[in-house]
Amino acid sequence: MNIGLTFDLRRHYQQLGFSQEQTAEFDSEQTIDCLVQAIKNTGCTVSLIGNIRSLVERLAAGVTWDLVFNISEGLYGRSREAQIPALLEAYAIDYTFSDPLTLALSLDKAIAKAVVRAHGVPTPDYIVIDSMDFTSFMPLKGRPLFIKPLCEGTGKGIDTDSIVYSEAAFKDRCQFILNTYNQPAIVEDYLPGREFTVGVIGTGKNARAVGTLEVKLLDNADPLVYSYANKEFCEERVKYELCRDEAIEKEASEIAVAAYRAIGCRDAGRVDLKGDSNGHLSFIEINPLAGLNPSHSDLPILCALNGIGYDELISSIIQSALMRKADNRQRGIYENSNHS
Repeated sequence: MNIGLTFDLRRHYQQLGFSQEQTAEFDSEQTIDCLVQAIKNTGCTVSLIGNIRSLVERLAAGVTWDLVFNISEGLYGRSREAQIPALLEAYAIDYTFSDPLTLALSLDKAIAKAVVRAHGVPTPDYIVIDSMDFTSFMPLKGRPLFIKPLCEGTGKGIDTDSIVYSEAAFKDRCQFILNTYNQPAIVEDYLPGREFTVGVIGTGKNARAVGTLEVKLLDNADPLVYSYANKEFCEERVKYELCRDEAIEKEASEIAVAAYRAIGCRDAGRVDLKGDSNGHLSFIEINPLAGLNPSHSDLPILCALNGIGYDELISSIIQSALMRKADNRQRGIYENSNHS
């Protein structure tokens, strides 16, 4: 079986003049090399496709693949993660991970929170600020708030100033997000408790939690927040520990799988949770296109600590996608396509 690999190479975009932070979600050569080898270890061949422009050229030339392993994050717009899956669906080509609707929904943190809340998943109260026309609005009510960009990942736009305690700080931070990231800010109650991320593998009723990782910030880290800088330099600033507390593990797994299923994630992903002042966990956000660097990304780190090797993780993702592909064929989806 021939598997195409779509990705955004970080170095490529930096050579075009994009900054370190702008390319934070993109992948290194090391990630691509490791992923290629892991796919080959399943017995498949690999064709490197690259980013969306390269994909368009291949599709226009009539190239196709048995399956596309998609890790492309995209560059422009709040639906950027959905662009390659949408193209592949237009050409009736099966691919790994979530579909365009789920990817677009997940990147908009407010919509994602609304969906999981409708399914009974706990999440902090929130509002979206899309302009500075809120001079009469003051949501603090004596409690701290957490402010971040509405549609970013990898901690972009998050630092120690993301936690605000005053009206002045609230307005300054919202203005900063609006000006710097050219998108709305999401404002939610700040949760002071422990921080966890849960790995999930599978699709629908087959989705299962594969471990809960606690994120512990070291003394040299930005305090209190899993910031962009803390994630970028996690090897020096963060200690990751597999949660062994059965009660926390159970609560975290139940919330994560419920959110994963509610949003419609497929094959694999990661759900971020945080505790309140009483230790109760809440959904923060979901990553249906989790990073796959074996030593730097949370999902592979979590799996490795829980006895799931990198090759096994990649194989599980492919097998989940192939099960869906077989189901599509059985139901007649794509059967009239010229790209079978």
